[in-house]
Amino acid sequence: MEYLLFECLVAAHIVTGVTGAIAFWVPVVGKKGGEKHRRWGRVFTKAMLITGSLAVCMSVFTLVHPMETHPHLVGRFDADFIRGIFGWMMLHMGVLTINLAWYGWLAVKNGRRRERNREWRNLLLQPLVILAALNCALQGWLIDMPLMMGISVVGVATGLTNLWFLYKPNPGPMDWLKEHLKALVGGGISVYTAFMAFGSVRIIPELALNPVMWAIPLTTGIGIILYHWRKIDAQTRARAAQIRTATA
Repeated sequence: MEYLLFECLVAAHIVTGVTGAIAFWVPVVGKKGGEKHRRWGRVFTKAMLITGSLAVCMSVFTLVHPMETHPHLVGRFDADFIRGIFGWMMLHMGVLTINLAWYGWLAVKNGRRRERNREWRNLLLQPLVILAALNCALQGWLIDMPLMMGISVVGVATGLTNLWFLYKPNPGPMDWLKEHLKALVGGGISVYTAFMAFGSVRIIPELALNPVMWAIPLTTGIGIILYHWRKIDAQTRARAAQIRTATA
């Protein structure tokens, strides 16, 4: 019964994850701010919220029934190892995905009205992702898995930088857009990491532990974020120069 319920969660997780993975590219590479951008952005955000929630449920099932939910790994890994990778680390990734999707959605919904982002769900998600990340690092240390300790840095950094923006004294005029971009591209990194790392365990289990499978989505996503941040900064400087010229 545990395996059947777990497989249902996996199937739903794949459907919503694929939906988000496809929807991700429309706002990233398409024209910004248009109706298509907003429509597909909403699809991506909802898909990520559901995908992250399903990942949390899958992680709980794994923590309680590690061998029953992963019979294909019996004989390859022990219960503690499966709990670590597919329980605690997936829990961290699930909470991280929910955090990024919700935070990124509020950032663009509220724009410069940053105080509206300080609603209870958004504030609760920041310490939750930090705690999930620290626990992931601890569990990784206990089973001697450096990958878990490394990926936990992303969760801690996410929670701390989100809180910094929510409360920093003098945010820039376009910081909200940078935060929106950072969070939703981060959500894209999360879903592609899940497909390349966790998904590969069903075909070649050893690949799930290969750092390259985790590095490809991360480096690609960081490159996208930095590229668009530079564009935002350039547009901000251009507008400021136009204002100065008009008022001179």
